[in-house]
Amino acid sequence: MIKLLIYEDNPQLREGLTMLIDGTDGFDVMAGFKNCNNVVEQVEAFEPDVILMDIDMPGINGIEGLKLIRQRNQKVKVLMLTVFDDSKNVFEALKSGANGYILKKTPPDKLLEYIKEASTGGAPMTASIATQVLQMFAQLNGSHNDQYNLSDREKQVLQLLVNGYSYKMIAAEMFIAIDTVRSHIKKIYEKLQVNSKSEAVAKAFKDKLL
Repeated sequence: MIKLLIYEDNPQLREGLTMLIDGTDGFDVMAGFKNCNNVVEQVEAFEPDVILMDIDMPGINGIEGLKLIRQRNQKVKVLMLTVFDDSKNVFEALKSGANGYILKKTPPDKLLEYIKEASTGGAPMTASIATQVLQMFAQLNGSHNDQYNLSDREKQVLQLLVNGYSYKMIAAEMFIAIDTVRSHIKKIYEKLQVNSKSEAVAKAFKDKLL
């Protein structure tokens, strides 16, 4: 049974989604809310597997709500379900820890498929969104920004961080000691003025460093 919370300010759509999902075997909509004003407490209380999250809501919106969730909970799967398919919202949502990004015009059967996919660790995206993400990567790879004066070695380490490598894997890939990896990463953090891997990766994308 996949347990869900829905965040959607349109009451008709929220009710429609609840009826669709709750009326399907294997799904349980535990509650629906019109904004993210109490999102942290609600997620802790209901312990959902998947959250369907609108972006444009009064009060605390979907992306800010997502950031609040991720400060306390990395496990729950959050699917952005929105009318917005512009690159700014897509990038901001993915950077903030969304597990997928799907549009509200998605057919019901496909929506249920996406929820299942997210619950098992997938990253479902509407086709037009996936195309945008690929284009963003192409743009990032096509124009590099050298404003932070990263050395070639530091860029190589940062690229491996972006690819999801652990310190141990980076050491093995680059044939260097883990202490050397730590030293490189410390310098990268200092140059980028960040304090964590996720911030460094986000900055690499945002500022086209690779």
